[in-house]
Amino acid sequence: MSQSQLSTKHLLGIKYINTDDINLIFKTAQNFKEVINRPIKKVPSLRDVTIANLFFENSTRTRISFELAEKRLSADTVNFSAASSSVKKGETLLDTVNNILSMKVDMVVMRHPAPGAHHFLANHIDANIVNAGDGTHEHPTQALLDAFSMTEKVGNLKGKKVVIVGDVMHSRVALSNIYCLQKLGAKVMVCGPPTLIPQHMSSLGVEVEYDIDKALAWCDIANILRIQLERQDIKYIPSLREYALYYGVNKERLSKLDKSITIMHPGPINRGVEITSDVADSEHSIILQQVENGVAIRMAVLYLLAGVRGSE
Repeated sequence: MSQSQLSTKHLLGIKYINTDDINLIFKTAQNFKEVINRPIKKVPSLRDVTIANLFFENSTRTRISFELAEKRLSADTVNFSAASSSVKKGETLLDTVNNILSMKVDMVVMRHPAPGAHHFLANHIDANIVNAGDGTHEHPTQALLDAFSMTEKVGNLKGKKVVIVGDVMHSRVALSNIYCLQKLGAKVMVCGPPTLIPQHMSSLGVEVEYDIDKALAWCDIANILRIQLERQDIKYIPSLREYALYYGVNKERLSKLDKSITIMHPGPINRGVEITSDVADSEHSIILQQVENGVAIRMAVLYLLAGVRGSE
């Protein structure tokens, strides 16, 4: 029996939802994708819902994607940026959120540098919480849009081989992707320099490979991560040039494979470092589809969470 609503009132991480939740989000996103490709791209689904976007870390793509999803659903939105807020004056997270909730906010979409900040909020306030990224922990909507994009391209993910390449150590995308792909039955490998692969990776049931050419030969899909220089307080790689030489995905590497693989990247791309332009813009790449699917997936998540709220 397929689910008609989510099993949880928050989206704190992929770890805390089940496979039926994921499939329901995908099915709902498919419907919303048809909506956003119509001449009139709005539906009144969340007309009476107020959503606060709280971004305590800089974000362009995720924030715009959520804002667009909220507008398409006709929700009222409050946008909050920590850089220009009372947080700078020492206000606590709970004070900030309580002040916003006093404006009668129903849902909170939050990005925060501290892992677990969303769990803290979920225990203290009544609104639905959506995790838009917490530190280097999870980024659930990115994993959902990645997996949704994969299913559009290759169908059912059961038994499919997906390699996550690059800066796994500092990536919240990697952990959410691993949880999501495993719940959908895919085989997962991580690949990158030993300094950028956390030691606990094999305990998550993923394969670890340090040779990019072997990893690309193994996989059906390669999800290539950005080198996150802003999160690296010490140098994990000698130079970007050296990283590009040993781990950069380029046309030459792909031409040596005896098959065609699907290329993905959560963005923003460091062109010429982890991936070259001729690969990012090639027919094998579904990077632009990921961006489009991001709005549909976030519409689905917000819509379904509002449904859980309404049934309480």
